[in-house]
Amino acid sequence: MVTQFLKRLRITPVLCAALGTAVGFYILFHCAKPVTAAVVLLSLALFNLLMVLSSLNAQSRALKLYSVCTAALTVGLALGFCAADSGQNKVAFGLPENKITAVEGMLTEDPRIISGGKALVTVTLRKCAAGNTLRASGKGEIAIFISAENAERLKQFGRGTVVFVEGSLRSNEKGNWSLSAKSLHVVKQPPPIERMRTNIRLNLIKRFGGKQWGGLALALLLGIKDNLDTELAVMYRNSGLSYILALSGMHLAILAALITFLLKKPLGLKASAICGAAIILLYCFLVGSMPSLNRAAMMYLLGVLTVLGALPKKPLSILSLSFIIQIIATPSAGNSISFILSYLALIGILIIGKDLYSLFAGKAPDFLLQPLAMSCGAFLATAGVCGSAFGVLAPVGIITGLVMVPLTTVFMIGSIIWLVLDFLSLSVLLNPPLSVLYKLMEVIASVSGKVPGISTGALSMLILSLALSLLIVAFEYRRRLSLLKPEPFL
Repeated sequence: MVTQFLKRLRITPVLCAALGTAVGFYILFHCAKPVTAAVVLLSLALFNLLMVLSSLNAQSRALKLYSVCTAALTVGLALGFCAADSGQNKVAFGLPENKITAVEGMLTEDPRIISGGKALVTVTLRKCAAGNTLRASGKGEIAIFISAENAERLKQFGRGTVVFVEGSLRSNEKGNWSLSAKSLHVVKQPPPIERMRTNIRLNLIKRFGGKQWGGLALALLLGIKDNLDTELAVMYRNSGLSYILALSGMHLAILAALITFLLKKPLGLKASAICGAAIILLYCFLVGSMPSLNRAAMMYLLGVLTVLGALPKKPLSILSLSFIIQIIATPSAGNSISFILSYLALIGILIIGKDLYSLFAGKAPDFLLQPLAMSCGAFLATAGVCGSAFGVLAPVGIITGLVMVPLTTVFMIGSIIWLVLDFLSLSVLLNPPLSVLYKLMEVIASVSGKVPGISTGALSMLILSLALSLLIVAFEYRRRLSLLKPEPFL
């Protein structure tokens, strides 16, 4: 009975390990050491108790499942705690901070244009300088604010460039260090493979340049938002559609579907899946490190393993395994809002959205109910974090997304086809339809952006969203139980 209960709740060892990793990363690491030790010891004691009980009753499948899940949870707690510690950006300058006048470091990402006509880059420290005589080795990452002119120059070199920057060092209330640059010098060019990547990006920016819709195409295909219309970005944010502009699972799903469509028939399912994985890896290298895109890519690669028969086809388990791998491989990404929202949204889709769809199945057209239920699930799962991070929620995005996501899909595919035709000097054929589609999306975002959002407190929004989510899951669980009850004989 207990085993069946756990199965209906979709509780598996992998899910327990992911839950433990999340608790260790986001909660235990920030607790006092005695609290952390007490939780770990309690989980170990519970695991040992269950192991003893299961050995005394070898026929009890429930006790065995409990013990395995508890062991997974305990391991997850340790993994999460260790990942949180290794993900801390421990900056060491080697010199007194108030005397530092210049730093040398390597760009970890491409320059990003921000407000005020400046640009932002992140560098891994190599050396620090104080005046003309003092030099010391440094480590850690710091943000550097540079002028738009220097940003345009750095874009020609891209990620992996070693720079020497003079300026003033400062830290914020969270202890994060940044430097306002006065002058910038390129010390060393990036490796050849990075230069090739940068040249490809620059070529694509040039090809889409001058088009009214080109900035949106670059944002959706490569995550480059420097050429995106600022007013359009504000419209998307006010409409609750910012997730469309952030490269994630939706964008990768479109690319994966296109790859499958082109390769499945000539190569077969398994071969096309492997080729698709290689293409996705190259695409992620071209785009750069983005937590939400990396999550989608990781899940795609794990999905390929399910096609090859190496993993079971359980979406929630694949999501859990992806979380564990990504938090261990790139622990610093775990603190980013895009990382957290990416996983919460998919959890909402796989649990809340799926249960919501089951509750109303047959009561509305499937083509409308399915995306609406998935959108509601993602909204409820991310409401607390969005309320805390942005201070306002836009529920209108649930409805608007039903229109904008299909339009964005068509726009992305059209932009890819346009790019292919541009190499053949035939892209002029697609300019008018892409312009019309861009205008339509702009109008929809503008109209929906005028609908007032919800500005309640983050804690209130978290409690309300959790209550609604638990209510949906409870109703669906009760419905499934009622279906399993045998009908009485008359």
